[in-house]
Amino acid sequence: MAMKIRLARGGSKKRPFYRIVAADSRMPRDGRYVEKLGTYNPLLAKDDENRVTMNMDRVNYWLGEGAQPTDRISRFLEAAGVIEKKERANMVKGEPGKKAKDRVEEKAAKVVAAAEAEVAAKEAAKEAEEAAKAAAAEAAAAPAEEAPAEEAPATEEASE
Repeated sequence: MAMKIRLARGGSKKRPFYRIVAADSRMPRDGRYVEKLGTYNPLLAKDDENRVTMNMDRVNYWLGEGAQPTDRISRFLEAAGVIEKKERANMVKGEPGKKAKDRVEEKAAKVVAAAEAEVAAKEAAKEAEEAAKAAAAEAAAAPAEEAPAEEAPATEEASE
């Protein structure tokens, strides 16, 4: 008989309350159990001492009999200092899902396209500005050359 120390859910809808029990692993989650070892109330604050209560003598007895704690119970026992902490590294948990990755790629593509468009617009504006300066310089140079030519005949007419 494979024994487990696990949580059995009680409480009403949206108001969970758990019993910490020693049960045969083949029994249903909320079904028959051998012994109630404590309680867990997730609705209480994390620093509340009544959040997790365990009869440590009986827990140690069942661990000695070979009962395997579930992950959540082993975390409780680690916090209580009964068992040594395990090294846990779930690298997949922090990784975003496929849709989130697609959204990031789309956003990056839009940012790159916007940056390219902005650079192209700046270059076009710079070229237009240079062309305007060149046109202004030509326009300024052309009347300066024509103006003395116009003045010269005027002085000649005045001198006659």
